[in-house]
Amino acid sequence: MQIGIVSTGLYLPQDYLTGKEIAEKASIPAHIVEEKMGIKKKYVPGPDDHTCQMGIIAAKEAIKNAGIDPMEINVVIYIGEEHKEYPLWTAGIKLQEAVGALNAWAFDVALRCGTTVMALKVAKSLMMADSTIQTVLLAGGYRNGDFIDYQNPRTRFMFNLGAGGGAILLKKGHNENLLLETELLTDGTFSEDVVVVSGGTKNPITKEAIDQRLNMLDVLDPEGMKQRLEQKSMANFLKVVRESVRKSGYKEEDISFIAMLHMKKSAHEYVLKELGLSHQQSIYLEDYGHIGQIDQILSLELAVNEGKLKEGDIVVLVSAGIGYAWGASTIKWGRVM
Repeated sequence: MQIGIVSTGLYLPQDYLTGKEIAEKASIPAHIVEEKMGIKKKYVPGPDDHTCQMGIIAAKEAIKNAGIDPMEINVVIYIGEEHKEYPLWTAGIKLQEAVGALNAWAFDVALRCGTTVMALKVAKSLMMADSTIQTVLLAGGYRNGDFIDYQNPRTRFMFNLGAGGGAILLKKGHNENLLLETELLTDGTFSEDVVVVSGGTKNPITKEAIDQRLNMLDVLDPEGMKQRLEQKSMANFLKVVRESVRKSGYKEEDISFIAMLHMKKSAHEYVLKELGLSHQQSIYLEDYGHIGQIDQILSLELAVNEGKLKEGDIVVLVSAGIGYAWGASTIKWGRVM
């Protein structure tokens, strides 16, 4: 059963921070931010750039790019962050209504920065299991940069968090850009390493908590997390890529392009080297920052616009998210006869 990507959509705010501005906020040298962290610029939300709203804009673009009537959409999966317009809210239902997908039903999914890759697997499974589901829209927004305290050195690896929205439209029987197999890994030993301490049931939000910056992202065991990530992170990152490609019926050397999330430059280069890929076979998002689960959509759109993809290419979308989760989806690009 062929399930293909019909179109994508993207929204980026007008506002941004430069690497030098981030360095000033964090009181660290600019070359550390720009060269080691790999952030020349990152997008930040303006006053109207709310999480679901950014997803709505991206979804409308994807629908327009596909040239379909939104009434054809059967399911809407919200892939944006849980940090959104309201603390308790099913954003997917709002997005469904806003884009005119009135014949669809909607729900939200979440796996931090691994959400888009996970949602691709969920969408494909739904489409294969239910003959009435022909067209699925994945869309959402991200602005977890709101939780960054630049004076907290424990969260320095998250200084790249930005803002934006993305969308993917999938259709059954579409013989272009085939969505093949997705591989996912999660490891609960990291589940409470990176959290916003206050605001949940364990530590309700209070004025005192806000004064102590407990409503911002923090790393509870920085040394322990670093040691465990060094043992597992890159190995799991590469494992999901290789397994996704293998399950799709291809070999590692068949990969033509890899759409990676933004991470420090040395990690990005390490992945390319391990997979035998050149810098031309990926895009380093140093002018965008890390827009969570939107990164793969952004990288894919940039690759198309820059002419990096051609008919028959094997493309891999890969993610990693706090929790910890790793995921990769393989796509056969172009028309498949």
